[in-house]
Amino acid sequence: MAKKRRLSTLPLLADTQAIASDPAQQIRLSASAGTGKTQVLSARVLRLLLKTVSPESLLCLTFTKAGAAEMADRIHERLGGWVTMDGPLLATDLKNLGEDYSPDAQAKARTLFAKVLDARGSGLRIQTIHSFCQTLLASFPAEAGLPPGFRPIEGREEEQLAAQALSDLVEGFARDRRDGDLNRLYAMVKQLSDGVARSFLRECAYRPEAIEAIGPGVAAKVRAWLGLNEVDVEEIIRNGCSEAGFDADGLAQIIALNEAWGTATARKKIAAIQSWLALSVDERMQNLTLIHRVWSTADGKITSFAKNQAPQDDDYPALAEAQFCHFSGLVQLRRLAEMATFIADALLIGQAYARCYADAKRAAGVVDFNDLIRHTVLLLAAPGIGEWIKFKLDQSVDHILVDEAQDTNVDQWEIVKALAGDFFAGSGAKPGSVGRTIFAVGDFKQAIFGFQGTDPREFERATKHFEDLARGAEQILHRLSLSKSYRSSQPILDVTDQVL
Repeated sequence: MAKKRRLSTLPLLADTQAIASDPAQQIRLSASAGTGKTQVLSARVLRLLLKTVSPESLLCLTFTKAGAAEMADRIHERLGGWVTMDGPLLATDLKNLGEDYSPDAQAKARTLFAKVLDARGSGLRIQTIHSFCQTLLASFPAEAGLPPGFRPIEGREEEQLAAQALSDLVEGFARDRRDGDLNRLYAMVKQLSDGVARSFLRECAYRPEAIEAIGPGVAAKVRAWLGLNEVDVEEIIRNGCSEAGFDADGLAQIIALNEAWGTATARKKIAAIQSWLALSVDERMQNLTLIHRVWSTADGKITSFAKNQAPQDDDYPALAEAQFCHFSGLVQLRRLAEMATFIADALLIGQAYARCYADAKRAAGVVDFNDLIRHTVLLLAAPGIGEWIKFKLDQSVDHILVDEAQDTNVDQWEIVKALAGDFFAGSGAKPGSVGRTIFAVGDFKQAIFGFQGTDPREFERATKHFEDLARGAEQILHRLSLSKSYRSSQPILDVTDQVL
């Protein structure tokens, strides 16, 4: 039979760690990797429980399942260990936490494990934000606009459903002879590549309200966003290519100076200008790059006027720059118009795909992680039912702890704000030795979920929001930082600093 591992005593919480774990304080903690973030988070929960805070009133939210599991394991292991731990060792644990370690306090600590197990929901609520949303939405599926008995979808199954939705979309276009939409889709794939095009469509599907909010008249709206409005781009280009629309005398001077230069490069420039001038206006419009390349590089910048690259005449740079500005303006205007068409076409396909993907999820009775967040935000903001749900949550939640806050996006913060909306207001503040608290810990340097729409700047915006609420309630939200690493030694850190 395997020997049970002996639980070591908790490390002494000192300085910033001690303040951050103080269950009576409002805390915003910035913690680099290896600085004891999880230790502080676990210690804060333990100290709350030691203050006779009800386990049901704690809500610990994290971004990943691994983070939630690690936090839960640490707390449950510690509480279970306290049941049989020797008195002196238990006293050391409590003392290192900064709590009372008298015999009575020790006796109380030994009861916490059973108290947590007997709590509603069979333990502490240590969840991912998505798990919390799933639990909430499962109680109000109809009000949230979801099918009863829905289940979350992720990983390979989600990829398969997304691919099937795209296949159904293409099949529908073909069946209904929507050749315009098929051409838009094929053009988007050709321009972006298959992988990027699929990623774009998935983003549209993840934000159905935003993509649908664009509404009809997409092309006109995109042109307005790009400053084109009712501009007749082709007419402007036509005028710019007609005899009176460009500086013909300037071109003649450029030809003469290149003839005097007499190099192979000069002859190519002369041939390009003369070939373009020989075209009709319509042909000139379609061959703008032919003449524009006389004074521009492949990436659209003006060419060098250095020796062996252009005629060495004092007048040449000014003449070439004037032509460059004129024809570059025409080229860029056309590219802008083409971009407007491309964006509008892509958005139209995005709208169609978002609907198709939503239909596929509805038919399968599933939701993705984005749905969990989005529908929770909408449910909490819904008139009537939203206020009632927030009231019920407010009755059961007194302490919110947010882990991995740098990966919490704007919608997820909206949920946290809704849950803590009354923490600092009137009777909702619940004054006492341990009132109602918000604790959030994160590290900007560990923000790795940008591809899922997260933005570490939201951590700062949320901090400012709760700072304002605390100030209004004559409280302080403390901004703290952990920077001392316990995962390495100073010599190694010194070498790393020198290398970096």
